[in-house]
Amino acid sequence: MTPEHYLNHPTFGLLSSLCVLEDDQQLFATLYAQRLFFLVSYSPEGMQFEPVSRSDARQLIESHLRLLRRNGQHSEYSLLHDTYKRTFP
Repeated sequence: MTPEHYLNHPTFGLLSSLCVLEDDQQLFATLYAQRLFFLVSYSPEGMQFEPVSRSDARQLIESHLRLLRRNGQHSEYSLLHDTYKRTFP
């Protein structure tokens, strides 16, 4: 089991991490409804929140799942696939 990561958005409240996409990018969703999605980028200047559509968030996770499968990262793939199934039933 992986630790859960949360982030407080100034307008939308508590966000839950869905996955790390790159070293400096993560995909988050609003905690309770999981209807709003944000691509959060980290830089020396601070965090940047970019809203993304539900379909774009789904594509980002599907792309990351393919990458994990190609790289043979089976445990990470399994955890992300479970998150994917819960988020996009």
